[in-house]
Amino acid sequence: MSSPLFALSTASVYPESVADGFAYASSLGYDAVEVMVSIDAISQDAGKVRKLRDYYEVPVCAVHAPCLLITQRVWGTDPWAKLERSAEMAHELDADVVVVHPPFRWQKEYAAGFVEGIADLEERTGIAFAVENMYPWRATSRREMDVYQPHWDPSREDYANTTIDLSHAATAHSDPLEMAKRLGGRLRHIHMTDGSGSAKDEHLVPGRGTQPCGELLEYLAEQDFTGHIVMEINTRRAGTKEAREADLLASLAFGRLHYATESRA
Repeated sequence: MSSPLFALSTASVYPESVADGFAYASSLGYDAVEVMVSIDAISQDAGKVRKLRDYYEVPVCAVHAPCLLITQRVWGTDPWAKLERSAEMAHELDADVVVVHPPFRWQKEYAAGFVEGIADLEERTGIAFAVENMYPWRATSRREMDVYQPHWDPSREDYANTTIDLSHAATAHSDPLEMAKRLGGRLRHIHMTDGSGSAKDEHLVPGRGTQPCGELLEYLAEQDFTGHIVMEINTRRAGTKEAREADLLASLAFGRLHYATESRA
């Protein structure tokens, strides 16, 4: 049976650099890296990332397009141009997935043609654009604002490839296991992390929140999932390099253990 790649998102080592992300992935035994295109200049330069990939001998499985508010001016302001450039970077790095968020409501023209535009990009580039689940923004437990279009839940749209992020599922109060079942073979990519269900997108180490992280991994193993399982956690409060390394290692161990447990059953 084929196995998925267990990868490390470079976002997991922030405020350390993309270069540090490759170093952690290499030393801790990750299979691959997902590069988050961010305000880190190295992350925006395919040539520099390729040198890191070759030096550490850790492949790049995915590129995360610059979709965050903090990266709204990275690679310009045209969202389609950002996705085209993300696909170019993926090709240069031999990655097969670009992770993308659905548009914000105020990106009206982009949102209006998003589903069809993603399908066109996939056909033209040969890259899977895995649309990620997001969440309503909540100021309180009773007030929320839907800021994504067509919807924050990719299972409601006709995407060929999707990403499930368990921290986003926690914030949305949605069930990632049920979402995975709805998506079936359209589920290409996982951001393995955790959350407690608060209004904050927490990105906890898997197993330290309330999400069915282990159950989802066991389900994926049962389905012979062969996509990417990417550890995308928040280590900003780790305090020391040693503490950050421990969290990254614990995340990888959790993923491998729960996937392997079901595989042996």
